[in-house]
Amino acid sequence: MSSELNSDQTGYSILVIDDDESIRKTLTGYLRKLDYKVFSADNGLTGIEIAEKEIPDLVITDIKMPQADGFEVLKKVKEIDSNIHVIMITAFDDMNSTVKAMQLGAYDYIEKPLEIERLKITVNRALDNKKISEQLSSLISSGSAEYHMENTIIGKSAAMKDLYKKIGQTSPSRVTVLIEGESGTGKELVARAIHFSGITKDKPFVAVNCTALTESLLESELFGHVKGSFTGSTRDKKGKFELAGEGTIFLDEISEISPNLQVQLLRVLQQREFERVGGENLIPMRARIIAATNKDLNQLVRDGKFREDLFFRLKVVSILLPPLRERADDIPFLVSHFLSKINKELHKNVTKVPPEVMEMLRNHYWVGNVRELENILMQAVVLSSEDILARENILLRKPDSMGTEEGRAQFISLAENEKKHIKSILDAVQWDKNKAHKILGISLPTLYSKIENYKLSPFGQKDK
Repeated sequence: MSSELNSDQTGYSILVIDDDESIRKTLTGYLRKLDYKVFSADNGLTGIEIAEKEIPDLVITDIKMPQADGFEVLKKVKEIDSNIHVIMITAFDDMNSTVKAMQLGAYDYIEKPLEIERLKITVNRALDNKKISEQLSSLISSGSAEYHMENTIIGKSAAMKDLYKKIGQTSPSRVTVLIEGESGTGKELVARAIHFSGITKDKPFVAVNCTALTESLLESELFGHVKGSFTGSTRDKKGKFELAGEGTIFLDEISEISPNLQVQLLRVLQQREFERVGGENLIPMRARIIAATNKDLNQLVRDGKFREDLFFRLKVVSILLPPLRERADDIPFLVSHFLSKINKELHKNVTKVPPEVMEMLRNHYWVGNVRELENILMQAVVLSSEDILARENILLRKPDSMGTEEGRAQFISLAENEKKHIKSILDAVQWDKNKAHKILGISLPTLYSKIENYKLSPFGQKDK
């Protein structure tokens, strides 16, 4: 076993496990030159013992070794500390081993013959990713603490691991990011994760829903306006770009902005400055832009509905969120997370999930993705009188039922669905509106407005 080096400038420790002495010495020697604290072992069992004692930040292990192979090392290391990142050394054509390693939780792999530059890049990314993961867990700022408590990204599937890598790669810079994915996949959660885990974590995160306002109001919302620029503008107002400062501005549903605003946004991205509506002074734009859409922007470009130059300006880094139906293995983790959250909010204790219920949830098509899953679980917990998530309380709708007369009769308008959902939450919290608006994710004035619009009344009384 090798001991640590004299100077430890990086603060990171790495364990190298390989029965090939020449590879082991090459790796340890090179990593020491990079000022890492390095341990080494010539077999898997010794490596596991060192990992238990030293808890390294990173393990680099060969796959084929005597006594305990790389897969056994990977499993044991993850049992010791799931935050330890593991890089596997694999033969160039050994694709089955590579796939298995990634499925078991390896961060990445290095192909044989080893290339020093590739090794350096992979090690740096692994340690950066570990740092990001720790920041996501510890959540330094109060804003990020609120984000973590209410909105955690959950999943261990390969698609989610790729997502975590993208978050780790983009958060240390101010690069423009485009997040694409179906409604309910968690695009804003990803934007917040990038913001709160990187260099912008102590700066403002400003979200704008591009579908919520008319073109003129959205222009004023984004860029601000000066007093007297239009009827009713009685004072100067800062826009979202200005309020974001050196933080992040999140433009949700970017596909919905008008051609005129597309031109203005392109100018902001190109020149990094803007003017308030009715103003003459140029204001520098320092914020990082993250945009999101549930539509195929590439297709909109082909259809002439979205500017191609703006599309490429937004898509410096592209993140595609998979629909929930493509990562069914994550559903048990999501169910566990949401039940814990919902139980806390509703003061319930629904913790037991029968196998047949979990299987039903895993096999559902989830048109509304993660948001639909959370709403279904919320409804089921509200209806539960015991600590078991009962099958009869999970009200799923078959995605193909719309094709039948019976199915069409079951579908209700979005407004009616919203009305029922708001009423069920209000009843569940005994009409405590402060609790209800937080659970629903809307402001208190918005909740009062919806109660009035839908003419809702507490249980025991007829709706108005």
